[in-house]
Order: sequence, then C-alpha cells, then structure tokens
Amino acid sequence: MSNQALNRARVIPLRPPAERPGSAATVSPAAPAPARPAPREPLWRDLVGDVLRRERQAQERTLKDVADSARISMPYLSEVERGRKEASSEVLAAAAHALGLSLGDLLARAQGELIRLGSRPSTRHSARGRTVTSSYDGLCLAA
Repeated sequence: MSNQALNRARVIPLRPPAERPGSAATVSPAAPAPARPAPREPLWRDLVGDVLRRERQAQERTLKDVADSARISMPYLSEVERGRKEASSEVLAAAAHALGLSLGDLLARAQGELIRLGSRPSTRHSARGRTVTSSYDGLCLAA
C-alpha cells in the first residue's frame, strides 16, 4: 500500500460533510444564519465551585491553605472550584467550614447565583399541548 492510501485511512472527519468548510453542502453566504440555541442553564457544580473560589479569594487564602484545613486534596478542591467534579455533601461541607461558612450558607449563595443567572421563566409544553410557564426559583436537593 502506498503512504497516501495509509494516510487517507487514518483521517476521521470531525464534522459531517455539510458542516465542513469548502464542501458543496455548506450554507451559502446569502442564506440566513441558523437560529441560536437558548443559553444553557448553569450546572450546580459550576455555581458551587464559583462560590467556593470567590469566598476563598475574598479571604485572600490559598488553595493549599483551604484544602489542608478542609482535609481535602488540593487538586480535588481545585477541580471542585472549577466545576469539574461533582463533590459530595461531605466534601462541600468540609470546604465551606474551612472558609467559615455553613453548608447552608454555601448552598444559599449558589442558589442566589442560580436565580440571578437563570432569572427568566422556564417554558415547557404540557401533555395536552399547552404552554406552561414556571418562575419557580426554589432550591430542591435530593439525596
């Protein structure tokens, strides 16, 4: 087999042909742009991580200091702050207590962020085809 045939066999397209630049199926410049999808609601782990990081920085404490105080590994606390890990309630309570917060304080602040960022009413369709709008802004956690 030639080198060219080997190289072609290894190429895996990352986009379907219609989305690849220069393909015949790409959208012409005169066509209207596709509608933007609605913005995603923030993830709970991102909100909690943001609250932990902001509080730690407001206290001018290092990640190592808080991790040691909470008895959590520094890399894990960093992942939690960046929203990369879904921490258990025990880990969140330990991190909150290391910052002088209760778990309730931490969750209430995260809830405030959720309300602030997602303050638009949610719209869904009922089983009967009616549009239902909900502006519920409460917090519900299940174990």
